[in-house]
Amino acid sequence: MANIWVIFKRELAGYFTTPIAYIFIIIFIFLSGIFAFYIGNFFDRGQADLTPFFSFHPWLYLFLIPALAMRLWAEERKGGTIELLLTMPITMPQAVLGKFLAAWAFTAIALALTFPIWISVNYLGEPDNGIILAGYLGSLLMAGAFLAIGSCVSALTRNQVIAFVVSAVICLMFVLSGFPLVLDFFSIWAPEFIVTAISSFSFLTHFEAMSKGVIDLRDIIYFVSLISFWLFANAVLIEYKKAD
Repeated sequence: MANIWVIFKRELAGYFTTPIAYIFIIIFIFLSGIFAFYIGNFFDRGQADLTPFFSFHPWLYLFLIPALAMRLWAEERKGGTIELLLTMPITMPQAVLGKFLAAWAFTAIALALTFPIWISVNYLGEPDNGIILAGYLGSLLMAGAFLAIGSCVSALTRNQVIAFVVSAVICLMFVLSGFPLVLDFFSIWAPEFIVTAISSFSFLTHFEAMSKGVIDLRDIIYFVSLISFWLFANAVLIEYKKAD
């Protein structure tokens, strides 16, 4: 844990030594407000809740999270600092977990800074804050899944642009696998169990339930398992590159 904590502090501090952190947070908060109150038709709906706010999170993360994750390992490889990192008295899983947790904590900070939106909704009405808390939890877990995928892809290349594009495409596949249009396409010719399996891999399927206040253990296990798998793949790839 001590080694993970060292990597965690190093990486998290690194975000705030450059303008990237502040630009990311400003863009995230600005777009969240736009989606919640304007594109989501908050005032026209006449209902005090954060449903529009959370419904756009998968699409917001689709661009912002890969942009955050693309530098995790690609920057280390391009700058040659990965060799220095690998000579430190830490194991590869510790390095991977430390960098991931730092990026996830940074995302959590950005998500927490949207609290004025929550306060505004409570000022304008009487929302169910239990549902809102469940939505925040689901959003944070989904962001972790996006980050784990992005971190793994970042280990494959020195080019951050390539890492961004590939990460975004993979994440899009996970999002669209639960999209009604995709499921309707498969339901025409595929057996029901295949359609169900495709839907079960979707971020939308598991996140939408939590954004409505339904905290199902299966949804939490899904996100945790997905994060664990991609972080494991991340560690394997770094070890492979190290041996190579």
